[in-house]
Amino acid sequence: MQNMYFFVTIANRADDKEFVNFFEKYDVNNIYSTPAYGTAGDSVLDLLGIARTEKTVNISLLPEGKMKHLIGKLTHEMLIDLPGRGIALAVPLSSIGGRDALNYFCAGVTEDAPSQEEQNGSESEDLNMQHTELIVVICEKGHTDLVMDAARAAGARGGTVTRAKGTGSQYTDKFFGLSIAEEKEVIYIVSTTENKPAIMKEIMAKAGGSTEAHAVVFSLPVTDTAGLRLFDDKND
Repeated sequence: MQNMYFFVTIANRADDKEFVNFFEKYDVNNIYSTPAYGTAGDSVLDLLGIARTEKTVNISLLPEGKMKHLIGKLTHEMLIDLPGRGIALAVPLSSIGGRDALNYFCAGVTEDAPSQEEQNGSESEDLNMQHTELIVVICEKGHTDLVMDAARAAGARGGTVTRAKGTGSQYTDKFFGLSIAEEKEVIYIVSTTENKPAIMKEIMAKAGGSTEAHAVVFSLPVTDTAGLRLFDDKND
């Protein structure tokens, strides 16, 4: 069985139809979308030449071959590397709940072998890929600015925010001082591996359990990315 990946794209909401058509073109049919908004600071927005816009987060599970094929197509066909266009990232799954679930997510996903030219392009981009992490922060509604101020102080470039409502256990209030059933904000911050520890430490110190934000934070390893050229520019 091929390795499976949690595949995420974040793009401007105005481009929803274009991205849906792209995924349909490449037989990715199980896409889950949620509205979000960006938290990039004004200086970063000025640098990228974009205004503050509403976002859409699209998620799916994909086998490795299809994921790598899409990463290349997002770069060369959707031009996701252009400033303000969006980002894509892949997080490896450690397990999946049975063959039925695997078949569900892979239904209709064709695994046509990429051409030699496409394979060479994918290999070239992998060699240039930054070591990247996805930092996930869950905090009380209305405290995103507190979290992002802390994250930026440690080098974060920006984040994407979605709203969620939890259904946690009776112990959540005891350990974290909050009711997880209330509405929360979930913040996704893409970071280099080098910067991740400092960003997480700063969030815990300035927006953690002892603050009004009651933020909890964890990170996931990202193996493949597109649209993160800003990290490359920073290191040139």
